[in-house]
Amino acid sequence: MTDLTEAFRERIQAASRDAPLCIRGGGSKDFYGQAPRGELLETRAHTGVLAYEPTELVITARCGTPLAEIEATLVEQGQCLAFEPPRFGENSTIGGAVAAGLSGPRRVSAGAVRDFVLGVKILDGAAHELNFGGQVMKNVAGYDVSRVMAGSLGTLGLLLEMSLKVLPKPVAEATLCFAMPQAAALDKLNRWAGQPLPIVASTWQDDMLSVRLAGARAAIAAAEQMLGGEKVGAGETAFWDELRDQRATFFAGATPLWRLSVPSVAPVIDLPGATLIEWGGALRWLNSTAPAEEIRAAAAKVGGSATLYRADAALIAQVGAFAPLPALLMNLHRRLKQTFDPHGIFNPGRMYPEF
Repeated sequence: MTDLTEAFRERIQAASRDAPLCIRGGGSKDFYGQAPRGELLETRAHTGVLAYEPTELVITARCGTPLAEIEATLVEQGQCLAFEPPRFGENSTIGGAVAAGLSGPRRVSAGAVRDFVLGVKILDGAAHELNFGGQVMKNVAGYDVSRVMAGSLGTLGLLLEMSLKVLPKPVAEATLCFAMPQAAALDKLNRWAGQPLPIVASTWQDDMLSVRLAGARAAIAAAEQMLGGEKVGAGETAFWDELRDQRATFFAGATPLWRLSVPSVAPVIDLPGATLIEWGGALRWLNSTAPAEEIRAAAAKVGGSATLYRADAALIAQVGAFAPLPALLMNLHRRLKQTFDPHGIFNPGRMYPEF
């Protein structure tokens, strides 16, 4: 275990708006958001699991601790990070997972990264050490600042350590497949969502719907009998791991990859390109060369938004990674940035050019 808090504090105190800092853990998510810029401040050496009490379902670790180390520690006790953060490589860190705010296939049933953040310790733009939240579920009074850090891409502060809720691994799992077009799959998923079924993840691609069941063996057996479909045998774990870590063929290639967050009940979105659907219909991946304004307008029409998740750096710089915010929300973001990073030294422009 290594504590680099004081070294980080000195770097922050020496930084300025003209010489900002680029906070980076393992660098596995450099593709996400606007291009990183600023003087590199690496956090990978700030490591260590500081506390882990399996009976309390909480783990606390420094930001540079490898995600693989966290998961290996949890597996020994039959537990897991239920939001399944994507593992983009062995360099992925727990701090990067929280800062990026990305969740895997089980997000639809377990919740998002922010739902598992119990507390954080950060250094703000004035190098002040701040603590938010704690190490138990019912610890929040006032604004839940710790969860604001999830998905902020390091623009608000340097995450030193975080406490996360963990959950027991399921006793049993099974995967069922159904051949059906997209519209029928969306209808099925929304109908099943209203029933007491142990469906924890789903995906649709190329007219094939796959659902993942998890829980007690009796509950899975009953669901299998009710739903039908074709049961997947060997390889189901690898299938969901490839989806979680975005190693599936769909995520390869040079075509711009869009991430559409929409209501699960939204109908088929008529856009050119290949589609992969997760989260019961609420997450729709799109490989497409269609104009950004067309894709974002289509997502907005059904009450959602579109993020240019992975693409050529020039295209991201031109159209922006994230959908433009309404004036009220942008003002709120600016105020948060001003409060936590008044000198604008943390990951400038990583989310929006304005901050």
